[in-house]
Formats: sequence, C-alpha cells, structure tokens
Amino acid sequence: QEQLVESGGGSVQAGGSLRLSCVVSGFRASRYCMGWFRQASGKEREGVAVVSVLGSSTKYYYADSVKGRFTISEDDANNTLNLQMTGLKPDDTAMYFCAAAYAGTRCRERPLSYEYTFWGQGTQVTVSA
Repeated sequence: QEQLVESGGGSVQAGGSLRLSCVVSGFRASRYCMGWFRQASGKEREGVAVVSVLGSSTKYYYADSVKGRFTISEDDANNTLNLQMTGLKPDDTAMYFCAAAYAGTRCRERPLSYEYTFWGQGTQVTVSA
C-alpha cells in the first residue's frame, strides 16, 4: 500500500529557508511522477515542483513562481522526496503536499492535482514579512 508522509514545515521570516521531506513507502515503478503541491487559504491547489522518471530519463519541472529558489530531489536510499526552499516569501505561505502517480507517457511540466493518485497529509509552511 502506497503511503506518503511529509515533514519539515514550519514558520520562518521572509528570506529564510526550509527543507520539506516526504517519506514514500509501498511505491515501486520505473515510470512515475512525484511532486510537491501547495494550497494557500482560499486558493486552488497548485503544482510547485515535479520530478519525472520515465525509465532512464529523469527531468525536473518548477512553477515559474519558485524557479531558482526551490529544488526538488530524491533520496533513493531513504525513499524520500525532498523540497529545499530558499528565499522564502510571504506568498509561499501554504499547506504543502507531496504526491505521486504511476506515469503513462509523460509527467506534465505544470502538474494537475487530479492526475496524482497518492497524497501525503500535508505540512504547513508560514512565511512572515
């Protein structure tokens, strides 16, 4: 049974950094999409970063709003998906979720939440001015 558990959220001042982690269990595939989404109060859930693994090809995609500040990575040894966030802004305040899906032919650069099957419970990130 696939399970995703996030950690690492918290409160920081603008300009600070946080590292989110998502421990993934029960998920085995050579073609998959994994990503981080966020949902701010009163707003729709949006994709932040995606790692696309299609066999031997790995690609990374980022929302324009976080490019150059956030980095998504996989720690295969620990079955963990990470999101390193630097230069945080108040607009980054949201509940952050990790998500995974078995891939068909591709992973969208701008991920759609309904295409992801497995979700974590979320971790809150709050950035104060």
